[in-house]
Amino acid sequence: MAQTTESGTKEQSAGFAPLPAVAARSEHAIGTWAQHSLLQCKRLLIGWMRDPATTIQTLVYPALTLLMFDVVLGTTITRNTGMDAIYGQVPLITLVAAMSGAVVSALGFKVEKATGLLSRFWTMPMNRAASLSGRLLAEAVRVLITTLFVILVGMALGFRFNQGPLAAIALIGIPVLFGVGFAVLCTALATLTEGVLLVSLITIVNTLLMFFNTGFVPVFAYPTWLQDVVGNQPMSTAIDAMRGLSAGGPVAEPLLKTIAWTVGLIVVFALPAVRGYRRAAETA
Repeated sequence: MAQTTESGTKEQSAGFAPLPAVAARSEHAIGTWAQHSLLQCKRLLIGWMRDPATTIQTLVYPALTLLMFDVVLGTTITRNTGMDAIYGQVPLITLVAAMSGAVVSALGFKVEKATGLLSRFWTMPMNRAASLSGRLLAEAVRVLITTLFVILVGMALGFRFNQGPLAAIALIGIPVLFGVGFAVLCTALATLTEGVLLVSLITIVNTLLMFFNTGFVPVFAYPTWLQDVVGNQPMSTAIDAMRGLSAGGPVAEPLLKTIAWTVGLIVVFALPAVRGYRRAAETA
């Protein structure tokens, strides 16, 4: 005790200020959750940036797919429908990239479970919800980057924002919102299924949604009995909203339907995702 007092006296006499007393923060505080979520998000983004396969899947593959669709189908679709195909293809590719990335993120969760990383985070003095919320935040950032890159490529092919800057911001936000909702679905499935089964299930869903939507051709080009299904599935509503925000046309109805689909996915699958995440962390 005497040595500590003497040391503190020497530090004060040497011009050093005493260290401030820092109160302990609860792991359950909102501020702690936000801080730890950002750290988890940063961890995932750095890992993805260092992985060439993720970079290809995030930037190169969507851009090449858009270019392929425009070269192979663009002129034919525009001529037969009277609508510029690029205003459907750009939204379509951003949404497909968001869905594909969500599957990769869910598989990354299973890798962390297998390696024991989830269990390590669970036993550390950190907010328990931060791991899942940080993953969803990182997914939103990834979708945003992909969307911006696809739009840049689309602008080189003729895509334009004809409805002003606010509409452009809303258009960019739709794939992010859609991607977060789909990521919650994939995370919930990842906690219940094996990796191969997860990929198979999501691939079937992606394929059906990708080829039966209004991104390739307008809804009136489909058979009458299929038009209501195609026009109201989540990808079609998002594509129609993005087309309206860029080229012009109805926005309110497809945007509200997109929000309803996204909120519905989050409401239905959020609790299974949280419970599955906790079970995976405790049993890994």
